[in-house]
Amino acid sequence: MNIVDLHTHSTASDGQYSPKELVRLAKEWGIEVLALTDHDSFAGTAEAQQAGKEQNLLVLRGIELGARELRNLHILGYGFSGEDERLNRLCEKLKKGRKERNQRIIAFLKEKGIELDLGEVEELAGGGVIGRPHFAQVMVRHGYVSNNREAFDKYLDTHEYKRIAPWKASAQECVETLKAAGAKVSLAHPYQLGLEDAILEKVVAQLKLYGLDALECYYPKHTARQQAFYLELAEKYGLYASGGSDFHGERVKPEVKLARLELDVGWLLT
Repeated sequence: MNIVDLHTHSTASDGQYSPKELVRLAKEWGIEVLALTDHDSFAGTAEAQQAGKEQNLLVLRGIELGARELRNLHILGYGFSGEDERLNRLCEKLKKGRKERNQRIIAFLKEKGIELDLGEVEELAGGGVIGRPHFAQVMVRHGYVSNNREAFDKYLDTHEYKRIAPWKASAQECVETLKAAGAKVSLAHPYQLGLEDAILEKVVAQLKLYGLDALECYYPKHTARQQAFYLELAEKYGLYASGGSDFHGERVKPEVKLARLELDVGWLLT
């Protein structure tokens, strides 16, 4: 058993802290195994793994991919080859889709009376993958909203906004691409799918056929009942019980702290 957090984000996508800073925080938090799972990118993992060696903390290369079938259907990959051509092509395609979406977000916000400079958003992202939290932070900076939560509630997580979604691969392509690169694959935060138990089970069963290895059973916003059900699903379908915080930093998600989960992660280390 190890103290772990298998779901975190850095400035390589929409997190607050650089990969090196994230590792330092994890060490201070008492974490022994950390997975950096930035959205559509593993560009920060080399820095994180080097910092992990210096801090005597094991850092796993990870990524979080969004699939197109359902909103918030996110696939986590761990321990894959960073040189895999198929995975790199998929990441580049996702990056291109996000760039096109960013222009649409600027236009959408302008319709709402919010004038933002995309260059300022890009500067805030620091060369990482631009996500909605970057737009939210710039909106806060210019006084359009008081905090990130208000930006999401009023603009960036509304039914109107959903028409701006970027291109995404299918769940099957996400899972199979990660598996071909040597990854172990987990379904992230199943509660966010908002599905009834029976429907969620069908989704898990289908993902298992594609090659799913694990289910993120332990997550800060899962209720006790949800966690128990996810553990039952994991056992029924021969999946490992995974978990993580989905940490982005207090400026991005102030309510989410790093996790200290006591889990057996031997399946990730073989």
